[in-house]
Amino acid sequence: QVQLVESGGGAVQPGGSLRLSCVVSGQPLTSYTMAWFRQAPEKEREFVAGVAWSGLATSYDDSVKGRFTISRDNSKNTVYLQMDNLKPEDTAVYYCARRRGSLLGFPTDVEKYDYWGQGTQVTVSS
Repeated sequence: QVQLVESGGGAVQPGGSLRLSCVVSGQPLTSYTMAWFRQAPEKEREFVAGVAWSGLATSYDDSVKGRFTISRDNSKNTVYLQMDNLKPEDTAVYYCARRRGSLLGFPTDVEKYDYWGQGTQVTVSS
């Protein structure tokens, strides 16, 4: 059984930083595209960033480009999301997800991902 467990969320002031981690167990992380999504209250879950299995290709939503960095360490079965210069509009529950099948690309459709973590809360407020 594949399990994804996120950690690293918390409350920070605008301009602050957080680093989220997602540990995957039950199956090697290699060969799968991984992504981070987020969901704010009363809003749909939205794509934030994705990283290819090699770690060499990444994709970001325009709202986080230049501020967030996604990376992975396949030897540790872990995906990271470094979030800098956080803004109040970044407040949401952040989810880690595994792309369905060993496919290329970074779809923003949640249906394209088969395993999800339980989420970690990020709150940006002064």
